[in-house]
Amino acid sequence: MAMRPGRLYINSPLRLTASFTDDGGAAVTPDAVTFKVMSPSGVLTSYVFLTDDEVQQLDDDSFAADITPDEAGRWRFRWETTGTGTTFATEGDFLVMASDFYEDTNWGYLL
Repeated sequence: MAMRPGRLYINSPLRLTASFTDDGGAAVTPDAVTFKVMSPSGVLTSYVFLTDDEVQQLDDDSFAADITPDEAGRWRFRWETTGTGTTFATEGDFLVMASDFYEDTNWGYLL
């Protein structure tokens, strides 16, 4: 997973990437790729490669999901793939910082 360094704030675009390999380390291209993201308040959204524009295959056979988190807190994500010899799942998370520009409450003292 690649993310830009530094703090991530509400409404900042984010690209999460994943690549998939077999047991020998060779790159594999799954039959289907799904990216799921869950907001801090528990809203789950799924994006499917070749169906949703948010998920793309990159030139190096990795995949990218472009999202724009709209809520402060810990976000969770999951990549799922299917296909013969290419069924994988990997998960991770990232933290979105509160912003005085997008919150009714002054959160500045927490940063």
